[in-house]
Amino acid sequence: MAQALHAAIDVGIAGGAFADAAEFVRTRSRPWGEAGVQAAADDPLTIQRFGELAVRLRAAEALLDKAGAALDAARADLDADSAAQASIAVATAKAFADGVAVELGSALFEVSGTRSSLAETNLHRHWRNARTHTLHDPVRWKIQHIGRYVLNGTRPPRHGQI
Repeated sequence: MAQALHAAIDVGIAGGAFADAAEFVRTRSRPWGEAGVQAAADDPLTIQRFGELAVRLRAAEALLDKAGAALDAARADLDADSAAQASIAVATAKAFADGVAVELGSALFEVSGTRSSLAETNLHRHWRNARTHTLHDPVRWKIQHIGRYVLNGTRPPRHGQI
């Protein structure tokens, strides 16, 4: 359950970074000269990148939802198999959300431009929060447990870190 909360924090950080980046681009960014548009939000390459980031964010949200459903199912009928399935679903959501939070915390500068890096915007908090939070729980161990489970059916350990 605690790991699902950590995955949700990462998804929340990613969502906050995405929303703040979109607002900044709509209201404060200037378009790249070669884009041939009046507003940064009309730059086709910026639009493309926002689309890519939106897909990553929605995937993280969907994996988190799936993990929640697996936890609910395990609670309703707890045994070794349902516990393993829930652990793997949560580990999958956390492993993906970890990277998405850091990616979106960084990509907001890419899409928003130089002015977004000014201290007064406080947009750096998203990257800092994502990086700090994800350091506490290395997902490389979760990936190992996921791989063992899907390849060999090896159940993950039953402790609060998977």
